[in-house]
Amino acid sequence: MATKPVVGKTTDGPVSRTINRKISKRITEFILKKNIPVTPNQVSFISFLLALMGSLLYLPRLDPLAGLLVQISSIVDGVDGELARARDQTSPLGAFLDSILDRLADAAVVIALTIVSAQTRPLISAVVGSLALLGCLMVSYVHSQGRAALKTHVGVTGKVPMFASRDVRLFLVFIASFFYTPLVTLTLLALITMSYVIAKTVDTYFQFKVKEVK
Repeated sequence: MATKPVVGKTTDGPVSRTINRKISKRITEFILKKNIPVTPNQVSFISFLLALMGSLLYLPRLDPLAGLLVQISSIVDGVDGELARARDQTSPLGAFLDSILDRLADAAVVIALTIVSAQTRPLISAVVGSLALLGCLMVSYVHSQGRAALKTHVGVTGKVPMFASRDVRLFLVFIASFFYTPLVTLTLLALITMSYVIAKTVDTYFQFKVKEVK
């Protein structure tokens, strides 16, 4: 099977560009070289299952291992797209499935962290966990609405950088997991995601408002 060069995306976040892609490209190149019969959609499911297993490992407080699986999931999440582009198998359905599985994985991780944190501080954990979950989902919603309504990926336009993209969030969870502080992790997630959503929404509004005036 003829393949194209393995490439990332112009919309990659900072962690994907500097860390994840360097590993995911090697995985993709290995799959292509050995002609392993795995489809991009199957890779998406593998990435989701890794995140799900990671989230479950927070419950018995195996935080470092849980965080490691979450980060591996983030890396593998880049393989499906690389594989699809290399084999010319990109499709709207594949992108849709990948997005849905990513949101479910994000929710599983945040909910698991909230459950663990709530064992000692139930009220504050419920509030912060809800904000973290809302923020994670809203970042993706802002980006998807930008593509749907404005025909552009707002994450890479304007003055506000992508400091709360999925690769950044999962890497934060990975690092924070070594400190066994789920409430701190949730607080950081809530802060960066909600601040990004507000800043990016305002930034995008004025950016496109100026274009409308012109």
